[in-house]
This record gives sequence, C-alpha cells and structure tokens, in this order.
Amino acid sequence: MAQGSGRKPLVAEKRYSAGGKGKPSAAKKPARKKPARKAKPRKTGLFGLFARKKARAKPAPKKRGFIGLLLAPFVWAFRLVWGFTWRIGMVVCLLVGLAVALQYAKLPEVSAYLDGRARGSVTLLDRKGEVFAWRGDQFGGVIRADTVSPHLKNAVVATEDKRFYRHFGISPRGVASAIRINLREGRGPLSGHGGSTITQQTAKLLCLGRVYDPAEWKSESAYEADCRKGSLWRKGTEAIFALAMEAKYTKDEILSIYMNRAYMGGGAYGAEAAAQRYFGKSANQLNPAEGAMLAGLLTAPSSLAPTNNLKRSQDRAATVLRLMQEQGYLTTAEMQQNQNAPAVLSEAAAARAGGYFADWVMDTIPDFLGDQTTEDVVIRSTLDQRLQGAAEEALNYIFENKVRPGSKAQAAIVVMSADGAVRALVGGRKTRVNGVFNRATQAKRQTGSAFKPFVYATALELGYSPYDRVLDAKYCMKIPGSGQWCPENYTRKFYGEVTLARALRDSLNVPAVKISEAVGRDKVSRVARDFGIDSDLAAGPALALGASESSLLEMTGAYAGILNGGSSVTPYGVSELKLVNDSDALMGASGGIGERVIRPEAAQQLVWMMEKVIAGGTGRRAQIPGWQAAGKSGTTSAAKDAWFIGFTAEYVAGVWMGYDDNTPLSGVTGGGLPAEIWRETMVRVHDGLTPKPLPMLEPAPIAPPPQQTRRERRRRQGPQLGKELGRAVDNILRDILGN
Repeated sequence: MAQGSGRKPLVAEKRYSAGGKGKPSAAKKPARKKPARKAKPRKTGLFGLFARKKARAKPAPKKRGFIGLLLAPFVWAFRLVWGFTWRIGMVVCLLVGLAVALQYAKLPEVSAYLDGRARGSVTLLDRKGEVFAWRGDQFGGVIRADTVSPHLKNAVVATEDKRFYRHFGISPRGVASAIRINLREGRGPLSGHGGSTITQQTAKLLCLGRVYDPAEWKSESAYEADCRKGSLWRKGTEAIFALAMEAKYTKDEILSIYMNRAYMGGGAYGAEAAAQRYFGKSANQLNPAEGAMLAGLLTAPSSLAPTNNLKRSQDRAATVLRLMQEQGYLTTAEMQQNQNAPAVLSEAAAARAGGYFADWVMDTIPDFLGDQTTEDVVIRSTLDQRLQGAAEEALNYIFENKVRPGSKAQAAIVVMSADGAVRALVGGRKTRVNGVFNRATQAKRQTGSAFKPFVYATALELGYSPYDRVLDAKYCMKIPGSGQWCPENYTRKFYGEVTLARALRDSLNVPAVKISEAVGRDKVSRVARDFGIDSDLAAGPALALGASESSLLEMTGAYAGILNGGSSVTPYGVSELKLVNDSDALMGASGGIGERVIRPEAAQQLVWMMEKVIAGGTGRRAQIPGWQAAGKSGTTSAAKDAWFIGFTAEYVAGVWMGYDDNTPLSGVTGGGLPAEIWRETMVRVHDGLTPKPLPMLEPAPIAPPPQQTRRERRRRQGPQLGKELGRAVDNILRDILGN
C-alpha cells in the first residue's frame, strides 16, 4: 500500500486475550444505558415490612405444561390434606402427651403392682410337712427380672415380645402384622391376634390401674371380663397406659410386674408360684426346658397347664425353645438337648390338686380362711400320701380285675387312725379330680348290717355277754300304720338258739332286732349318735338292720371309737392352720377322741365278736395275712348299697360300693367286692409294718347249769315250752286271721 495515501494500514483485530494463548477475547461493546426507573415511594412501618417480605417470597409465575395442568388438582388436594393432617396430628400428639402425663402421675411405685391377687392362697401339707395340694390364688412370692432364672426371662421375651427391649411400649410393626394376619384369616382387624407388647399385656393385667370394687362389679369374673375387653377405645387407653409405664418404670421393672401377675394355670399367679406348683423349685432355679414350659403357658394357661395335659405342655415348650434358639438365647445343641429332655412335673404337681381329700379339708375350715381367704394360709393335714396311694391303687385293681368292663358302679374308701385322723380318702373311681361329688363324705346311704355292731355295743354296755343266747326263729311285729313286719335272714333260713357272737358273725337279722327291742331302740340310737353317727336314725324296729342313712366317713369314725376302747371320735383332716410367716397357729386339730360311750371291757368284747366276722363269718374275704382284723359287712335291701368297715390294731378303713342313681348291684354283697377292696387296701397300708394283736377281750364262758334229774328238767322246761308253744299258736292264728 502506498504511503502517504492518507489511509491507515489494515490490522487484524485481536481474537485472543492477552492473558492466554488461543482463547478468544470478547469484543468490547459500548455499555447500553438502561432507562432510569422512577423510584416509588418506600413504605414504612409494619405494613411496609409485610409488603416487602411478600414481594420477595412470591416467585415469578411459571408457565405450566400439559402434564402440569393434569397434576394440578392432585397437588392442590395433597396440599389441602397435608395442611389439615399435620395440624390435627399436632393436636392429637398434644392430647396424647397430656393423657400420658396424667397417667404417669397416677402410677404408684413398682412394688405396689407385684402382687395383684384379690384372694389369698391355701397351701396344704401332708402329715410329714410336704406340699400335696394348693387352693385359691397361689402366689409364691415376689420375683424380679434381674434375679429370676435367665432362661425363664429369655423364654418370656422370645415368646411374647421379641422387640421388648427396643420399642417404647407400643410396636406399630407388631400391630400391623397382627391386623394383616387377622384379615387374612377372615376375622376383624382387632379380633384374634392383638400384636400387644409385654408392656401392653402388663397394662391389661393391671386393668389399666382399676382395682376390683364389689360395688362396681358383680363378681371377680365380671371384673376380669371387663379388663379383657378389646374395643378400639380400650386399645387406645391401653396404649396410653403402656406409654406412661414406659416413662415411669424401667424395662426390667415392667417385665417383673408381668412375670409376677400373669396367670400360669393350676391356680398359680406369677412365675414363682408356677415354678413351685409344677416343679417344686424356685423360679430362679429353672433350667431352659422348665423356663420354656412356663413361658408357653402364657398363651392359654388353663388348657396348656401340665397338670391338665403334660404332653401338650411339653409340645408347646418345644416351640418356645425353638424361638429362643432363633433369637440367639440358646445354641442349636442346647435347644435339641432340652427338647429331648422336656420338663416333668414334681410329685406334688403330679397329684394335681389333692383330689377328694383336699376338697374335704377345705370344706371343714371357715370360708374366710379357705376359699374366700384374702391371706396366704398354710394347712398341715393328717394325710399320709403313701396310704392315699395304697387306697387308690387297691380301688383301681379291683375295678380292673373283678368288675365287668363298662360298669358304672362307684366306690369310696376312708382310712383313719383310731383317734379319727384321716390318712386317706377316696371319693370315687376317678381319683385325679377336684371339686366333684365326694361319695366318702357327701353321700348319705343306708348302712345295712354295718350298723349292727352298735346294737351289740348297747347290749354289752348293759351287761349282756357275747355268749348269751337268743332264738333265731320266725319273728313278726305289728307296726302301727304299716301292718305286720317279719324280718328274715339273708339266707331265708333260721338257725334256732344262737349266741350273740354267732348272730353278729353270721349277720343274722332276727337276733339283732330282738336284742334291739330288748335293750330299747332309744338306747341303741343314743349309743350310735355318741359314737359319731350324726345322721337321722330310723325310729322303727328296722333301726337294728341299718335302715338309717349315713356317710362312709361317719361310719368309719364310729368304728374307730370301738377300736380305741369305746370313746367317741370326730374324724378330722386338719392338724394345724396358720398364716404364712406366722409362727402361731390360728387353728389346731379339728377333731379327735371325745367322751367315753361304752366301757372299755364292753368295747374289747365287741372287738372280739367282730374279729370272728373276718375269721370265719361274712367277712372272710377281708382276711389280711399275718394280721388280726375285725369288721362288719353290710348290704341294704335290693343290694343298692354294699359296705365293709373294719380295723386292725393300726388303722380303721371303710369301703362303700353302689350306684349313684340307686340302681341295685348285681350279685354284690358287703362280704364280696367291698370286702375285697378293703383287703387290698389294708394289705398295702400295712406293708412293712410289724403285726400287732387287736385290743380284744374274750368273755368268760358261761357256767353250765348244775346237774338236774330228768323230772326236774321237765318241771323247769314245762312252763318255758308252754310259753313257746303258746307263741307259736298265736303266730299261726295271726297268719290265718290276717292280724
């Protein structure tokens, strides 16, 4: 380009900044001035501040697409619902918090909740001081979660609430799971599985803090039913109570309340009572199998109680052991070991609740110390468990081997000492029962010939000798309002002149009636009552033949009076009664030997007569090898009742057999099956004892009359023969004329 042309040379514009190579540099453009905005007057004060905040908070409107338009109603609805929900939630939380705080303030110290029984317990001990039965609400004492067997504690948590130590009293996950299971099984959401935590179950056991009030509830059962209600409102209040407990008590304290108050079957409340009831040991000594069995009872304590069905209880315990293994409380080897060696009952638990004997003892003490006691009572009884087992075994043996299968006949046995202390009592064929009809104490049945010893006791007391004679011949009496009554012997035969001893030995009816009439029925009745037969006695001549009704316990006690030398006896089963932890007894023996009824010589002669019954009379089947025994059989009209009562120098025993509906026994008399039951019982009772002789006295023989000539004998016998002939003629005329 030519110089001086006046034009400037061409220069390429700078494309890169000076700061770095290869980077373009933005061309500088002249700044464009924005038109000045007209300033608005600034608002001041509160309204101004609000307006500025509102202006800053409000974003610029955005354009919505098609999807935004579709979602707009849902977004609006969600915002509306959420706005109501969080506000209502806040109100509900506030109200729940207030309710929990109020409940928290009402909760007492934990010790007040450890024993919640409305009634006390009755513990029955045998004559050796060993527990054989329980009654009432048994409570073994307070246990705590930190001192109880860890196997029991772990079993309870594993079975009832595996998240117990992690939740705050309520388990939403557990509730949801329970509702899902209930709906799947076709039930209502709150029916069946409840999903309750241990804390909630404890709240239910406490009845949400409400104490039983007889003025509010008709009975304890109504109170308990009210506490178990499962309405939605009830569940809500239960949850509030549970939350308050979680705030007030520690987890172990809540678990302690639960394990002390939970019912575990068999009348046992709390783990300590259950451990004593079923295993005869304290709850802090339980092994895994025993702990699992107790924990398994919490689901259904009555039906799963090992005293009701041991196999079912063991099966449930095996499931609990598996849960303990799954949750890490046991190893697989420990689980299998305890499943293969399940828990078993103690001897006292195997005897269930003491059967008929315990029922009878409870009936003999005041209600305020028995069924209705509010205290814990201990009763020392007269029961000998070895003898009780002997009686039960003997009864079973006879019915299994001597009675036709399917027979509905019943039997009862009483064994006692000569002072009236009852050592064994069986009230029916089913021995492992309680609270049922007791045929030994409650049944009143005709005694038959078992009553005859009291007729002869009266005669001996009045000076008669066992060798005195009485005529066994046809004998009739006119009974006012009933006509003529002619007693007969069981054999339908008469045996002429017999001694009193033979008349009792062979159980002859006519001599017994004649002796009763001779000494006076009123005297016979008085002797029988004095010996302890309190039942109403017949007023007519049939008194001598056992037309009156009595219980087996009364009759056996009356025979004990004959054995002890002629003094009355009151049968008793209580030796001592006292409150737990008290050293002084509230009651002593409830019976024993009373006043004398007949002379010792008369009693000993009667024992001698009754020994002949077993040695060679109607009671031959009751003989005991090596022992002297005395007794009497009894069979009522139409064989509705059969008895055998007797004694050795050691024990008195009575047996009754018959039907509850008075159906006649087929081919059974008192000297038959009842005598065999008596024998089998007494053989077992005397096992291992040294034989002792009976306290009997053989009477002096009656001196024969002096020698007389034939003419003198005729002269003396003439008037007597004339009287006998006159009586015979009178009887024939009465039969002909019908008088």
